Parts: sequence; C-alpha cells; structure tokens
Amino acid sequence: MDDRPSTEPTGASALREGRNLRRPLLVAGGVVGAAVILWFGFSTWRVYDGLQDAKASAESAVDAALGGDMGAAGDAVDVAESSAASAVDSSESVPWRVLRLIPRVGAPFETVHQIAKVTQGLTANVAKPTVEAGSAFSLDTLVAPGGRIDVALLRDAEPILADAAIATRPLAEQAARIPEAGLSPVDNARVQVRDLTARLADALDEGADVAQVLPAMLGADGPRNYFMAFQTPAEARGTGGLVGGFGVVKAENGVVGIDTLASNNDVPYWESFETLDLGPDFAATYAFSDSVTTDIRNSNFSSHFPYTGRIWQSLWEQQSGQRVDGAIATDPIALSYVLEAIGPVTLPNGDVIDAGNIVDVTLSSNYLRFADDNNARKQYLQDIAAAVVAKMTGSIESPKALMDALSRAVSENRIAVWSDRPEEQEVLADSAIGHTVADTPAPYAEVVINNHAGNKMDYYLRREIEYRAETCTGDTRKSTVTVRLHNDAPEEVVGYPRYVAGIMETRTEKVPVGSNLPMVSLVATQGARLDKVTVDGNSAFPLRGTEVGHPVFHIRTAVPRGETVEVVFEMTEPSAPGVAQTPIQPLVDTPTVTVDVPVCNA
Repeated sequence: MDDRPSTEPTGASALREGRNLRRPLLVAGGVVGAAVILWFGFSTWRVYDGLQDAKASAESAVDAALGGDMGAAGDAVDVAESSAASAVDSSESVPWRVLRLIPRVGAPFETVHQIAKVTQGLTANVAKPTVEAGSAFSLDTLVAPGGRIDVALLRDAEPILADAAIATRPLAEQAARIPEAGLSPVDNARVQVRDLTARLADALDEGADVAQVLPAMLGADGPRNYFMAFQTPAEARGTGGLVGGFGVVKAENGVVGIDTLASNNDVPYWESFETLDLGPDFAATYAFSDSVTTDIRNSNFSSHFPYTGRIWQSLWEQQSGQRVDGAIATDPIALSYVLEAIGPVTLPNGDVIDAGNIVDVTLSSNYLRFADDNNARKQYLQDIAAAVVAKMTGSIESPKALMDALSRAVSENRIAVWSDRPEEQEVLADSAIGHTVADTPAPYAEVVINNHAGNKMDYYLRREIEYRAETCTGDTRKSTVTVRLHNDAPEEVVGYPRYVAGIMETRTEKVPVGSNLPMVSLVATQGARLDKVTVDGNSAFPLRGTEVGHPVFHIRTAVPRGETVEVVFEMTEPSAPGVAQTPIQPLVDTPTVTVDVPVCNA
C-alpha cells in the first residue's frame, strides 16, 4: 500500500470522480429517455392505429348494413367500438394526462384525446345500438322484388333513426368544441371529425323526419298522385330549368308508377288559366312576368320550390280536373346518376340511353336532330323519361347503388319535392329535397339565373360566385356578392336553329346569336340594403322584391359567345350570427363558389 500523499489537487480529483460517476448516470438517463421516447411513440401509434381501425370498421359496418348483412355489420361495429375504446385508453394513460396539461406542448395531445372520445361515442352510442335495433332493416329488404317499397318497414325505421339522431347531436356539439392543436395533421383530423359528426347529426335528423312522412307520401294510407316535372337546365329557371315534359306519378302502398306522361304543350300557355295568388311579395318580386302563375314555361322563376309546386298543382287541376297531392322536379343530370346505378335503357326506336349520353341527348344534340320537328323532339324526350322511370321503379339489382345515385342528386339540389299536406310540407321544407329559400337571419346569398332569351344557350353557361363580408365590428357590415358568367359555346353555335341559339324577345335584337340573356337575381341576407350594383364596372339599376323575408335584386344582362360578364352587388347587411348559406341553383355546370364571410357571435 502506497501511503505517499497524492500530488493531484483535491478539486481535480473530485472532478475526475464526478465525470466517472456521470458516465453511468448519463447512460442510464439515455436508456430511460430512449424508453420514454419509444413508449411515447408506441402509445401514439396505438391511439392513431385505434382511430384508423375504428374508422375503417365503421365504414365496413355501414356497407354491410346497407347490403343487408346485419351479422357482418354487427361484427364490424364491435371491432370499431373496441378500436375506439383502445384509442381512448391509450390517450388517458398517466403520461398522456401529464402531457395534456403542459401549456402549448399539450395541445395536440388534448385534441387527439377529444377526437378519440367523440369517435368512441359514435361507435358505442350511435352505430352499435342502431345496427342492433335495425337488424331487420336494409335496403335489400326495404325495396321488395318488383320495385315496391316496404312502407311498413320504413315506418319501423323512423324511431331507430330518431334515437340515433338524439344520440348524435351532443356528440356533434362535443366535436365542435374540440380545441385547435396548432399541429396541421392533428388539426386536419379535428376538422374532419367535427364536420363528419355535424353532417351525420343533420343526416340522421333529416332521415328520421323523412321516414316519418315518406310512408304516407308513398301511399301507405291511400293512393297519392304527384305532378313530376322534367326540367331542362339548358334554359335556366329558378328551380333548375324550363319544364320540358312532365308525368303524373301515382303511389299506392309503396308501388310507384306513372299514369300520365306529356310535354309542356299539354298544359298550353295559350289557355286562359286563372292566376294563383301567392301573396303580395311574390307578385311584386316577379312583376317582370305577367304569366308566372298561368304559363308553365314561366312557372318556376322563383327558386322557392313550394311556390312552383303550388303553381303546377293549380295549372294541372285547371287543365285536367285532377288535383295532385304534391309535386316533384328532377333533371337529366340526376337521371344520368340513376342510369349509372341501374344501367342503360332502350327506347322504342332502338336507341340506347345511358349515363354517358343522356345529358348531351336531352340538352343539346336533340335540338339539332329534331330541328324541324319540335313535337317529335318532345315525344323522344317523353320516351326517355318513361324508360328511365319504368326501370328505376321496377326490379332493382342494387338498391344501394340507386340510393347512392338519388342521394347525390339530392345533394346537388337536382331533386325537389313539395306536398300539399301541411304536416308533411313542414318536414320537407327543412330537408334537402324541400328546395326552400330558408327563413333565416344568417348571412345568405343565393344567385338565381332565369333565361330571358327563350333559347337553350344555358347549356354553355359557366358560373363563378363569390360572397365576401367584413368582420363583425358593429351591428352592420359591408358585403359583396360577385357573379361571373361565362358563355362557353363553340363557334358553330351561330348556325344552330333560332330557338336554340337565337333571341326570341324582339326588344333585344342587338344581342348577337349564341348569347346568354340571363336575369341574374340575388336573394340576399334578411335586412340587407343594396348600396350599388355594377355590370362589368358600370352602374346598373336593379328591380327589387322580397322572397321569404329576404330582399331580392334582379339585373338582366347579355353574355355573348366566348365572353365573361361580371355582376357585383355591394350591400350593407346585418352582422347576423350563423354560418353563411349559399344555396346553389342546379344548372348544367358545377359553379366555382368562394365564401369569405366571418361568423358573427350572437
């Protein structure tokens, strides 16, 4: 043993010993840190994986239920519920709870946790009881062989949908309160869950309401008759297009068929029909036409479908003596979706009409094919309508595909329904198929085009719509609605027949062949004041009216072939609470719509 005193300074020795001691501590700390990182990564993966599994399983459950395989639907819902519960458990572990409490750092963890809670609620409280309660309900059983709809089964579905709607509404409110995470992927997921849950709640509310009235409308309590119009958006009208043809649809105990099929000539405009009183606001708003309630060609200037339904009911009763129970409208674009689901139809002359050609045939090429025989053209369109309706009300190979097609048409406002039974119309008015101008104080901008040329040039009309408003700093704010209309017609249109490309109105002889001549109407926010309107920067002087409490401003303009016209409405409107609404008129094009309207607090 060496007892000689060390020559190393005491402090240096201590440092050396400290370094030696820190090495294992650093190694241990590194191991712990790596373990924490690995645990956190694994935990995050479990949450994400659970949510993805829940989403996929929920989608599988919906597909299985609609296909009639309720056993598979139940199994998929069980997996979705288990996956969502696993995600919630992982996001409620002690480390996650600690991380959620850390300011700013914890925001994404809290957001993910709340997303998981909403997902769990949807699977456990909505999907699972709905599948269990609806074990006898599917589209395959709802639509019986021969196309008959089982109205009793539909009535049985109403309380199931109502219970699901009640369970979903608080989850939608919970999803709406999920805070922002400040992290793009998480915030994107937050928005998706919020929007999906809100749409689901609205859809279930609407589904329960429709299931409440639809059995009676389909003749469960006695036969019903409806005036069904086939609109031609190549000549724009407020609800979509000119009534080119129509049928009288009969529904009895779920069996639907057409009793009468005719062209608009069978409700002739030259007859002296009695006018229908729809109130002073309607009369003043559409004073530019003295035949709006007596001429079927002008019967749907208003975008408020209940007005149109009542006019059609009045005209048909005066013409035929039959009083229908309601009205339905659709168009060739909606029929193209139907043909995509049910397959093509063959006409008496051997022509095959399918999803790919029905729009062109009915809205464009037929006008050239039958340029010299308008009656033959209208008969050809009746043949198409009869063939499509007969096939879709017959034996359906895939009811789900047909329902998907009809849902798409409804979402684009291409199917509208009105009932003259007040209790039924009250439900329809609040639904997507009601086509009503909403009686709401919320920000509102509905741009409506009515063809004033009497031609078919709206087949080539393209729309851009912008609705912008200032922030909510006072009782009122400035807003602007900009409408750009482009005429996309080809050069050869100048050689088309006059009733296709010409201008029928003698007061507009200077408008060149191939032009659109639209009356552009803006249904604005209730209480809005029009400050100024311009057409291509030049001041214009609008006609004014009122529609369901909303001010309406009309401007007529011409859009020559290949040109674009810009109409700008500048307004002062109330700083009303609510999300801006911009209903879209169902024409041929799919318009570009931009909305920049800050939401005001109540």
